[in-house]
Amino acid sequence: MERLIKIILLDILKNKIVVTYTLILAILSWSSFALEDNSAKGLLTILNVILFTVPLVSVLFATIYIYNSSEFIELLLSQPVKRAKIWISLFIGLSLSMVLAFFVGAGIPLLVNSPDAVGFMMILTGCLISVIFVALAFLSSILTRDKAKGIGIAIMAWLYFALLFDGMVLFLLFQLAEYPIENAMVGITALSPIDLARIQILMHLDVSAMMGYTGAIFKDFFGTTAGLIISFLLLCLWAAIPFYISLRKFKNKDL
Repeated sequence: MERLIKIILLDILKNKIVVTYTLILAILSWSSFALEDNSAKGLLTILNVILFTVPLVSVLFATIYIYNSSEFIELLLSQPVKRAKIWISLFIGLSLSMVLAFFVGAGIPLLVNSPDAVGFMMILTGCLISVIFVALAFLSSILTRDKAKGIGIAIMAWLYFALLFDGMVLFLLFQLAEYPIENAMVGITALSPIDLARIQILMHLDVSAMMGYTGAIFKDFFGTTAGLIISFLLLCLWAAIPFYISLRKFKNKDL
């Protein structure tokens, strides 16, 4: 299994798309700190990159890579290797490559320019978001054999969590404004990993205006260490559950 992970990881790290992604992250991160007069503005710029660019690239690249590796996967299945080991190795290899690309591109600038709790939280959150959307990519690719449909599902998942979710929540808030739904909003916020990531970072930045209404409510209820732990565990579940479902489907799928 370790050998298989190493083969997959080395193959991905040599991919031009991953190298380009790392370079773009590095350019955006270094320029954000260089062009702004204080680090807080640079951090907000990188926050937008973490919330939109990182999940999009992670889910798209992982989905396409899985479909393009279908022959390699079939070859491995013809060997005396358990299906679970193959799928887990692919997941670990893709996750490590996306995390490493993010760390080199955005993590190092954050460590240099913001070596504090905010910088470390942004690095941790960016790594988790990368792993979460790789897991969603695995689920998208296992749902259909059609490459176009699989990529479409992956893009729709990103679009839903990045844009549509907040719009739906705001619509509910306006429609149910006369009712005490604050507690329900806390639970609804947990249904989006991007919202959870935004809250994790902005709690440390203390920029409540940037959090949106759902984030402000979450901060009122969970603006404590316990709240951070809960949101961190929820992010871990967002990575674990989609991958577990994809693993179950892969074990029973007729390839």
